[in-house]
Amino acid sequence: MKSAGLGSLVFGTQAVSAAACVPATAPAWGSNVEGQRKPDLGNGTFLNPIVAGDHPDPSILKDGNDYYMTFSTFDAYPGLVIWHSQDLVNWQPVTAALTRNIGSVWAPELCKHKGRYFLYIPTKKTAVPGSKTTSWVIWADDIRGPWSDPIDLDLPRNIDPGHAVGEDGSRWLFLSGVDRVRLADDGLSTVGKPEHVYDPWRYPDDWEVEAFSPEGPKVLRHDGWFYLVLAVGGTSGPPTGHMVIAARSKSIHGPWEHHPRNPLVRTVRNEEKWWSRGHATLVEGPAGDWWGVYHGYENGFWTLGRQALLAPVTWSKDGWPDFGGGDLSQPLKKPAGGKAGPHGMALSDDFSTDKYGVQWSFFNPSPDEGKRLSRRDGVLSLRASGTQPSDSSPLLFVVPDQDYEVECEIEVEGGARGGIVLFYDHKLYCGMGFGEQNLVLHRYGTEHGTPANAFGKRVFLRIRNRKHIVSIHLSGDGRTWLRGPRGYEVSGYHQNVRGGFMSLKPALYATGTGTVRFRNFVYRAFA
Repeated sequence: MKSAGLGSLVFGTQAVSAAACVPATAPAWGSNVEGQRKPDLGNGTFLNPIVAGDHPDPSILKDGNDYYMTFSTFDAYPGLVIWHSQDLVNWQPVTAALTRNIGSVWAPELCKHKGRYFLYIPTKKTAVPGSKTTSWVIWADDIRGPWSDPIDLDLPRNIDPGHAVGEDGSRWLFLSGVDRVRLADDGLSTVGKPEHVYDPWRYPDDWEVEAFSPEGPKVLRHDGWFYLVLAVGGTSGPPTGHMVIAARSKSIHGPWEHHPRNPLVRTVRNEEKWWSRGHATLVEGPAGDWWGVYHGYENGFWTLGRQALLAPVTWSKDGWPDFGGGDLSQPLKKPAGGKAGPHGMALSDDFSTDKYGVQWSFFNPSPDEGKRLSRRDGVLSLRASGTQPSDSSPLLFVVPDQDYEVECEIEVEGGARGGIVLFYDHKLYCGMGFGEQNLVLHRYGTEHGTPANAFGKRVFLRIRNRKHIVSIHLSGDGRTWLRGPRGYEVSGYHQNVRGGFMSLKPALYATGTGTVRFRNFVYRAFA
C-alpha cells in the first residue's frame, strides 16, 4: 500500500520494514544498545575490538584507577575524542579535546606530567586557512577540559610523537624515524632540532609489506629499563605488513638494543581476523598485569577503518615484554580487577541533548562551520553551504558495526538540498538527498541523477548498509517505505583505494541556500 503523495514515484513499490532485517543468528559479540557489538561478553571474557569502528593509533593513559584513550581523528572536528574506562574493556566517550581545525590529525599522544594533561598532535596541512604540517600541543588541568588552544611546536617533518621522561627528569618527544626532540620543562615548546636516535630492527626482505616506515614510537620506563615500542611495515597496504617491534635501553639517551623476538605482533596470513596489526602501547592493568593496545583492520572491512584492539602482555625472565592473544579472533580473559561500566553510546539522536563533538563532527570545517548548526525542540537545523556534499562539510560520526542502517526525517526550505550519505572523504561517498522538486543521487563522490521528488519538502530517508551492499528507502510518513532508484556496493570505499586512512561514515548534509531540518535520527545495528 502506498501512502499519500507516492503516486508519481515510479521507480519502486516494495514496502520494507526494520523487522525484515532481524538476524537469524546471535552475534559473536555481546549485545549493546541499538544492537551495537560489545566487547564484554559478560562471562569474564571479551572479544576484540574494544572500541569498534574507526579508532586508529590508540594512545592510552593510566591515571590512578582510570584509563583514558584517544585516537587519530584526521579531518573530523571537533576531534580527539577522549574515552574513559576502569577495566580496559568497557569504554565511553568523555569529551572532544580539539575544537579548532589545525589540519588532518594523525597519531596523537595523550600523557600526564606533574598533574597536568598533555596532547601532542601531529597534523597534515589541509585546505583550511591556518592548517599546516607540523606538531602541536594542547594541555588541561582537568582531562574533561577546558583544553588550551593549540601551540605550534614547529616540527614539519616528523609525525607520531611519543612523550618520554628521562632518568634525569628531561622531557622528550620520540618521533617517526626514529628521531627525538627535547621538550622544554613545561612541555609547551621544543629545545633544539630533532635528532636520529635508533635504527629499528628490519624484517626479512621476502615479507609482504607496504614500506619500512618506522612510526608510532612509545616509550615506557619499567624495572630500570626504557622500552621503546614502535611499528614498522606500513600502516595499510598488504594485510601482513604492519607489525609491532621493540627495543630497550638503560638510558633515555641509548644505546638501544633490539628485542630478540621481534616482531612481537604481526598478521602472518590473509585469512586472519585482524589485518595490519600495529602501533602498540603498553599499559599496566588494574590488578598489576600488563596489556597492549594497538589497532588493526577487520578482515573484509577496510571500510570501518582501523579499530582498537587489546592483547595480554607478559614479561619474560630476560626482561622483555611479549604479546599474547594469538590473532585475537577468539574471546580472551578480561583484565583482572577494575570496574566494568557502560560501553559506547547510543548513536540514535532525537536532538534533545547536545552530542556535537562527542558523536557528531564536521568534515574539514571552516573556522565558522559551527555557526551553521543549531538545535532546538528536538530539531537539528543545518544552514546550507556549498553545492554538493564534497564542498559542504557534512556532519558525520564513526560507525562501529559491519551491518547497520540509519534513518531520519528531513525537511528542506528556501532552496536547500539535504540528505544522508555514506562518506569517506570529499571525493568518495554515496547516498541520497533531495530538494523540494528533485531527488539527488550520489555515488563515487559525484552527483549521478536527479529524478522527480514526489514527497515535497519533507522526506523520511533510510540508508541501509548490509556488509557493503547499500540500499536506500524513502517514505512520506515514516511508516510505509519505498525502495529508492539505486543500490550501491561500497567495499572499495577505503584507504587502499582512495588513501587518507579514514573510514566510511554516515553523514548528514545541507547544500544550496536556506536550511535543512533533521528530526529523530535512528541508528540500528544487525548481526
